[in-house]
Amino acid sequence: MEIIKIDRLKKNWKWAWLWIRTLILLSIPVVVIGCAFFIYIHVLGPPPLKVPQTTVFYGADGTIIGEHEPLGQNRFWVKLEDVSPALIEATIAVEDRKFYNHHGFDLRRIAAALLADIKAGAKVQGASTITQQYSRNLFLAPDKTWERKLKEAFYAVRIEANYTKEEILQGYLNTIYYGHGNYGVEAASQYYFGKSAKALNLAEASLLAGIPKGPSYYSPLKNMENARVRQQIVLDSMVATGKISETQALKAYQTPIEIIGKASLPEEKASYFQDEVEYLLKNRVGLDPEEVALGGYHVYTTLDTELQKKADHWVEKTIPDISTIQVGMVALDPRSGDVKAMVGGRSYEESTYNRATQARRAPGSTFKPFLYYAALKKGYTPSSLLRSEPTTFYEGEENQYTPENFGNYYANEEITLAQAMAVSDNVYAVKTNIFIGTDQLVKTAKDFGIKSELAPIPSLALGTKPVGVLEMVSAYSVFANKGVRSEPRFIKKIVDYKGDVVYEQEVVKKRVIDPEYAYVMTDLLRGVFDQRLNDYTRVTGASISGLINRPTAGKTGSTNYDNWIIGYTPQLVTGVWTGYDKGKTLHEFNDVLYSKNIWGHFMKDALADRPIVQFRKPKGVVGVYINPDSGLLSNKNCPEKRLSYYIAGTEPTEYCEGKAPVKEKKRTAPDQREQPGIFKRIWHWLSN
Repeated sequence: MEIIKIDRLKKNWKWAWLWIRTLILLSIPVVVIGCAFFIYIHVLGPPPLKVPQTTVFYGADGTIIGEHEPLGQNRFWVKLEDVSPALIEATIAVEDRKFYNHHGFDLRRIAAALLADIKAGAKVQGASTITQQYSRNLFLAPDKTWERKLKEAFYAVRIEANYTKEEILQGYLNTIYYGHGNYGVEAASQYYFGKSAKALNLAEASLLAGIPKGPSYYSPLKNMENARVRQQIVLDSMVATGKISETQALKAYQTPIEIIGKASLPEEKASYFQDEVEYLLKNRVGLDPEEVALGGYHVYTTLDTELQKKADHWVEKTIPDISTIQVGMVALDPRSGDVKAMVGGRSYEESTYNRATQARRAPGSTFKPFLYYAALKKGYTPSSLLRSEPTTFYEGEENQYTPENFGNYYANEEITLAQAMAVSDNVYAVKTNIFIGTDQLVKTAKDFGIKSELAPIPSLALGTKPVGVLEMVSAYSVFANKGVRSEPRFIKKIVDYKGDVVYEQEVVKKRVIDPEYAYVMTDLLRGVFDQRLNDYTRVTGASISGLINRPTAGKTGSTNYDNWIIGYTPQLVTGVWTGYDKGKTLHEFNDVLYSKNIWGHFMKDALADRPIVQFRKPKGVVGVYINPDSGLLSNKNCPEKRLSYYIAGTEPTEYCEGKAPVKEKKRTAPDQREQPGIFKRIWHWLSN
């Protein structure tokens, strides 16, 4: 009997060992496949989680000035710490209670859903975890097929293997659809409640957490009754998971909720400025158009929203609605180069053409400061004398050029450089350009940052070659910033949807001229508003000198088609151009004062709350009291005086010998045209 038992044990063991070997052999491929899959998903690495997001533009104070919406959708990425804890708990409770315990799948929910699907003979019940839903949001179409479920599972495993639970939850909350074109909790919170996702209370959070189940069916805008039923389910789920008490749930359900139903972001400000920023994102930063539109970047700009409002206000207030004249305007900080305000036209809705950056117009006499700086370097001083009278310049036997002063008024005697700058004498400028060599003005302008095409011709002294408003304002910043030019800056930094800084633009500075020359040039340009320099005509800034209440320098310019003024204090440089887009000449009465008035009122308004800052005199500059007409030291015989500044060693040492004659204001011209009528003379006087 014992032998029979032993034989049976041996036989049973053989069969058992056979089954064991069979199971081992069968399990090997499973283990191999599992290991291979594990290695494969790690070799693949984390799947890219970048999704279409709205790019947002911020002003210098951090307020939103506009956004670039992708395909009419609102998408804003926020960090998990910027989401209300109530909303996080509500979402987990109703969508995936075991989120922190599973590895991408909830097997019990899958089994229950599978039984329900078999019973119905179709895919009727979902069992997707938050991770699976996130993978679907990122990579898959929302159809209910087994093929999609397998792909969803594959992506879910990759996500779980490479990202933390916090990163997954953050991504899910930023990509889930909440209806009405709103993706992510921030866009949805702004849309439904007019507040950030961080500020949601329990009542609002529980209502919002219920919407993704069926955005059309549970939208409180479309059906508040359905939304409230779903809210109760969310609150019950939070009670079941122990996150809130029944009392808290009841109180939240009974709390009144105000539904806004629209994005609460402010209306776009500074559209011309924003266009320039988008251009720089594509052409300087290197983002392609799709990235700009869908990248979800936070672009922090230099725009001062208050200065922009003031710029828009004075343009609108100054130019009457019936006029079709256009405007280009730029204000920047000369110390940093930061563009603080920009006006590219009268109406962005009517024309997106940016006259501040895209247009090229003849700058007229605003080009003269570059000429006179070059002249100072060649030995001129503010007291240098040249005769102001009708003059024809010859280049060979055939080429001749006869510049004219505004209104054909001339001193018909010698005037100083300081007076020539202040009254904008054209003959003095052309003579100077020829004397120092016309190539010197071209070189100087390029050194100051003028990139537009120039030509070494006598008339360049009068600004006959077209340039841009922004490049002229930037060039003037050299004088305002003690000889240093800071490259114009629109963008401070760019942050991606994850909060990482991907681009930062530092202040780029370059010394262009010595501070001594910058100071002397500033003193010359202050003379444009100083009526002690009135001569055969008034200084060109006389009509707005009453608006100047602090040390200010500037220069006006005009052609038949353009009116300019560019001026500055140590804190702000502003340039304004006015004119018509298509070759229409300016009306000599109606159109010639707009630029000055816009500039004068804006500068006074923009600096009203800022301290008065002096232009600081550097070493190597001396100030002496000069008789404005003679350019010599003032004394009792020439009591009219003005404190003027010179490079040390170039100041006058002689005194005025006698009382300077009062210069007759008269007009002469080569063709001996008739004197202008009394009304034109009065208008000429008022417009200067």
